[in-house]
Amino acid sequence: MLLLSREDILSVFTMRDAIEADKRAFVLHTKGKAIVPLRINLETESKAGQCMFMPAYVGGELNMAGVKLVSYFPANAEKGIPVVPATVALIDGTTGLVTAIIEGTTLTQIRTAAISGAATELLSNPNSRIAALFGTGGQGPAQLEALMTVRELEEIRIFDALPGRAAAFVEKNQPLADRFGVKLVEAASSKAAVTDADIITTVTTSATPVFSNEDIKPGCHINGVGSYTPDKRELPAELIRRAGRIFVDNREAVLSEAGDFIIPMKEGLFSSDSIAGELGELILGKAEGRRSKDEITIMKTVGFATLDIVAAAEVVKKASEAGVGTVIKL
Repeated sequence: MLLLSREDILSVFTMRDAIEADKRAFVLHTKGKAIVPLRINLETESKAGQCMFMPAYVGGELNMAGVKLVSYFPANAEKGIPVVPATVALIDGTTGLVTAIIEGTTLTQIRTAAISGAATELLSNPNSRIAALFGTGGQGPAQLEALMTVRELEEIRIFDALPGRAAAFVEKNQPLADRFGVKLVEAASSKAAVTDADIITTVTTSATPVFSNEDIKPGCHINGVGSYTPDKRELPAELIRRAGRIFVDNREAVLSEAGDFIIPMKEGLFSSDSIAGELGELILGKAEGRRSKDEITIMKTVGFATLDIVAAAEVVKKASEAGVGTVIKL
């Protein structure tokens, strides 16, 4: 069994690797090669956190199963430990043996950001130059890197509802942005962040929309990544109604978990028929993408375990080839 730490993963797995792995996962999902039960959410007795279990089997050329154990404990931020800790176990589809255990927090950060990267590459205008990022938590740096990997941006505006966090994020991550020639800017308000922005990524746990529809310019592409429960949403219903093309990572999961769609559907303001397709359908040419430079596009993701299994398998492959990680016997 191979054990892989955060450092091991980062030494062999790039953001471009993750984007391509996610694209393969989307295609396998669309082709029906994956068995993915809905995520199991267990809330603690104190209501202080959630423990989630995400199993999947991916057939085809992969033939692997696995499960991600991931939790959400907001108070961890005060303790200096991840708010969303995770571990991934990978299982061989021929023998049923657990072949690898991978530090899942880092894997989740990269593969989740890669969803935004893939969607931005597929749906945003190629000449996009200004982006906005909402949320400066553990996902922030990876989301930043994903945007810069797929588009030649000039400026990314950072907004966080908690005072001081955006400024600290800009200071800490400007060296990463410098590698891409991008300037990070602390946005004084939500409106300042999105005005004239070509791309917007939201990765918060907000219960209410984080910006106004009126402030979004024609042609903008939006990645809705954060709030993942039926009672929370980051995107305004008016924007969802206005969008020309809406894509999701996994239709069943999004319609079961994403308040961004569930809430306006209950209010009679949105229909699932307005979803143009899954990202896998877009990649395979089964669904049409952006149709004009002024069309607003939206991608909503809640994540699903196929992404973790495909990404984990790629990490293990690269780590094995490089002689990275620790081999143990139980």
